[in-house]
Amino acid sequence: MKPFIALLLSISLSACSPSSIPVSSSPKNPWLLVDNFEQTTLENWTNLDTQNDTAPFVANPQITKIISDDHNQYLIKKPAKDGVVGNRKALSFTQLPEAVAVGEIYTFYTEILVEQFPNNHAFGLSNMDASGIAKHAYNAFEPTLRVTDKYESNGFKNDGTLMVKIDSDDKYRQYSKVQNYNSGKPATPLQTSQWYKIWYVVNNNLIVNGGQSYDVYMQGGEFSEQTLVFRQANFRMKREQPLIYFFATCNTGPQTKPYGNGGLAYDNIFMSKGINLSLPTID
Repeated sequence: MKPFIALLLSISLSACSPSSIPVSSSPKNPWLLVDNFEQTTLENWTNLDTQNDTAPFVANPQITKIISDDHNQYLIKKPAKDGVVGNRKALSFTQLPEAVAVGEIYTFYTEILVEQFPNNHAFGLSNMDASGIAKHAYNAFEPTLRVTDKYESNGFKNDGTLMVKIDSDDKYRQYSKVQNYNSGKPATPLQTSQWYKIWYVVNNNLIVNGGQSYDVYMQGGEFSEQTLVFRQANFRMKREQPLIYFFATCNTGPQTKPYGNGGLAYDNIFMSKGINLSLPTID
């Protein structure tokens, strides 16, 4: 326990250091940049493997790095390289340029691309500090989006459709697929090697005021235009505290029944006060 406590202390202190990311928006541009990965390093990010059960043991097994192609730079995240299993909590998080206070509504924008299946990824926002995220992992999430085709413990097989967190008495059905409301059916699974644009409108009001929920809009795949794909998804823990971190994690699964090491790419993470369904731009 002592090395882990020391680790929590060190990341808690480092999280207080100034960020180089812009901290205010202009009247002409309401979007705040969280990260677009056009830099060469991830100095504003913390990457931790807090349940590393790899055997043979691999230190720091996650792959979280900036990729540069002919047209763009983006982040790729994988729990481990192919053939390595047992990394159960590959965490990555960065402090938001401004907090989402209790009572406020903010819109977040994120672009994602599935490198390959099988995989198990989640991303969203946290109201815990760096040491809290390291300690609580998945339970540090509030708004949560999920990409996976893994089997659940009860044998249910996910199919790679984007998912959101819901309140449910069924412990095996804590997420719902996003919906195609025009067809009255769940959206189709995410396709590999294709970028999707996602807007999530986050209501950080108190529960009694209708908050601790989020709506999701999406463009890509079957949705050629920006489309509402889920109404009133639920915060995971509902702590009713300011949201302060963007948080992503992935998981190879246990040694006995691994999920897979397929990667998820991230790009152009932004936030904007209020409901803003425009495309972000940088001044």
